Amino acid sequence: MSFTLPELPYAYDALAPHMSAETLEFHHDKHHNAYLTVMNDMIAGKDYASMSIEDIVKKSFTDDPKLFNQAAQYYNHVHFWKWMTPTSGGVPGALEAKINEDLGSMEKFRAAFIDAGKTQFGSGWAWLAMKNGKLEVMKTPNGENPLVHGGTPLLGVDVWEHSYYIDYRNARPVYLETWFDSLINWDYVGELFESAS
Repeated sequence: MSFTLPELPYAYDALAPHMSAETLEFHHDKHHNAYLTVMNDMIAGKDYASMSIEDIVKKSFTDDPKLFNQAAQYYNHVHFWKWMTPTSGGVPGALEAKINEDLGSMEKFRAAFIDAGKTQFGSGWAWLAMKNGKLEVMKTPNGENPLVHGGTPLLGVDVWEHSYYIDYRNARPVYLETWFDSLINWDYVGELFESAS
């Protein structure tokens, strides 16, 4: 089977002023679509074509690094659009309790998550993941994600420059703080948490 480009769950201008329509047009329509197109070409006629995207990511991580780069970034971005919303609300109670239990407090989690994004050298991602029954903040280079490190991603922020350079230039810390405080779709994070628990 071939995969498709998911539509954004909001209008291109819905995340402004925190993320511009121009950023979403380039990031979704160009970058995400490019990962998809190359991945579909690479899996055509192979065993990968009958696998779920999660299984493609896991298998290609060890077996086919070139495919992994495309598949992981396709997978990451499918969730990235859903991890944002123009109406960011509160953290679901069960998730907040688990954050407090495993990471100390929401404030400590926020600081650790933003720091992971700030200190990821070059391109990559910062994550909140479930691993061995506990929440963990992670950072990964390039397209790597918690799936290939024994975890389940619950929240991820893209720190490739194409995610923020139009709006924030080289101010990655400001992007990360704004993203955390204003754009996270906590309902979706909560759904993933419930599924992983």
